[in-house]
Amino acid sequence: MESDKKSSVSDVGAWAMNVISSVGIIMANKQLMSASGYAFSFATTLTGFHFAVTALVGLVSNATGYSASKYVPLWELLWFSIVANMSITGMNLSLMLNSVGFYQISKLSMIPVVCVMEWILHNKHYSREVKISVVVVVIGVGVCTVTDVKVNAKGFICACVAVVSTSLQQISIGSLQKKYSIGSFELLSKTAPIQSISLLVLGPFIDYFLNGKFITNYKLSSGVIFFILLSCSLAVFCNVSQYLCIGRFSAVSFQVLGHMKTVCVLTLGWLLFDSELTFKNISGMIVAVVGMIIYSWAVEIEKQANAKTMSNVKNSLTEEEIRLLKDGIEKTPVKDIEIGESKE
Repeated sequence: MESDKKSSVSDVGAWAMNVISSVGIIMANKQLMSASGYAFSFATTLTGFHFAVTALVGLVSNATGYSASKYVPLWELLWFSIVANMSITGMNLSLMLNSVGFYQISKLSMIPVVCVMEWILHNKHYSREVKISVVVVVIGVGVCTVTDVKVNAKGFICACVAVVSTSLQQISIGSLQKKYSIGSFELLSKTAPIQSISLLVLGPFIDYFLNGKFITNYKLSSGVIFFILLSCSLAVFCNVSQYLCIGRFSAVSFQVLGHMKTVCVLTLGWLLFDSELTFKNISGMIVAVVGMIIYSWAVEIEKQANAKTMSNVKNSLTEEEIRLLKDGIEKTPVKDIEIGESKE
């Protein structure tokens, strides 16, 4: 009972760290990149800085013995880094080529895309309650964020690449952690150097394509340096908490509850930056929060039902049958119907 309580507390801590760090980095980047701020319009290169600092923290952690390095094949790390960089570049291109409304719709489509991809790749299934809650969340966030919707061929292709690569990246985080029994921070320490090098090399050219400016022509100031360092510091917590959350839960849960960040960003934008907050925004946020509550309830109910079923099965089996069943589980993936996870 005590271990369950500690686990739930650590789960809440992981979510809290992700929400706080994500909202914080969005606010810092808004001040850094907006025209009313410092107009540092080099998003891809900035992401390279983020991963460079994250890689440095991982290197120090390994050197001091705080974390242990585990073996993961280089080809898997390269594959993951390519997919992750495609996600970053695709999102930036999608935002540039599409209207804000269509960009938000493409982000909302990640939840059903993740569900379909997990069903195809891992044969995962979802209960009716989970499906209903996902629909409620998507509708709520859509109401409070989607405005004008304009589509063009190039933008649509970039949005599709961004959605598929982001969904695949988030699924891969959980799969790699389970496959190689590696912790979230250890996995991040291995992928961050590859992503930082590739983004710092290619980032300036991608940013030039996006806004027609080279970072070498930008004049730095003490304020810009401060917000870059703040953004990079928050990115470490954001990256670690993302890997931590997906490793503990699932990519679908990360997407659903992650929309809490959208609600927080809209609220803080209204409080700190005088952004307009209409009745449509407020009603959409309320619907989204209700959907998140329903999702959490559905997952918890299904967990309890599964635990009760497993307890009844265990009580009806002999020790020999339990041993044989465990041997079979180790060799065969088991579907977790209610939360869409497979234990491999």
